[in-house]
Amino acid sequence: MKLVNKIFKYELSNVLRSRWMIFYTLFFLAISYSLFAFTNDSGKAILSLMNVIIVVIPLVSLIFGTMYLYNAREFVEMMLCQPIDRKSLYFGIYLGTSVPLSLSFIFGILLPFIVRGDVSEQFGLLILLIVTGVLLTLIFTSIAFFISLINNDKVKGLGFSIIIWLIMSVIYDGFVLLVIYIFKDYPVENSVIVMSVLNPVDLGRIFFMLKFDVSAMMGYTGAVFQKFFGNTLGMFISFISLILWIFLPQYAALKNFVKKDF
Repeated sequence: MKLVNKIFKYELSNVLRSRWMIFYTLFFLAISYSLFAFTNDSGKAILSLMNVIIVVIPLVSLIFGTMYLYNAREFVEMMLCQPIDRKSLYFGIYLGTSVPLSLSFIFGILLPFIVRGDVSEQFGLLILLIVTGVLLTLIFTSIAFFISLINNDKVKGLGFSIIIWLIMSVIYDGFVLLVIYIFKDYPVENSVIVMSVLNPVDLGRIFFMLKFDVSAMMGYTGAVFQKFFGNTLGMFISFISLILWIFLPQYAALKNFVKKDF
């Protein structure tokens, strides 16, 4: 644990000085302030922010996580020359990458609410938005690490990351609608629930939108979740599924890291 903490502190200070983090924080600050400039309703602003983060956070987490681990290969090789535990090294690097991304997102979102004094008014929704964003950050950083560990070629790894983002954020919903259209004469609700669980972006949207109780904005998968599980149970199931999405890629990446010949 001491080794994890040392590596984490080193990586944290290193990543926080990155221009990526500055730009990432300023991006959310600009988006948050812009939304408040267009509406005085903090609830609508939070809802609009959710539509932004389910696209931006997976993309940035995938690209930054993939490129950072590739660029840290020399550091990893140097550390592995020492008699240290590979699992501790992995978790130190992972936390040192995912935590700064999460902190930048939280700071960029919270500051406009604090300045405007709207934190207490929509505190529950704001916390839910932050939890969703942090979960997506942890998930897609895990996926990014797995991609970079199974591909030695940086270009291929980055390409796979962009493809995965396109599939999960853009193409997947179209595929679900196609399945629904083709099998419209059959009961497909159970299949739709399974398909939504297989996409963390859908799960993140459902987890947040169930609190709003607006089926039209949740899409078909969110409406099915609400119909079968209700708001509270649906949120719990989607939250547990998001937690599983953190651990499954994490386990695969860790297993590969331990066995990999650097």
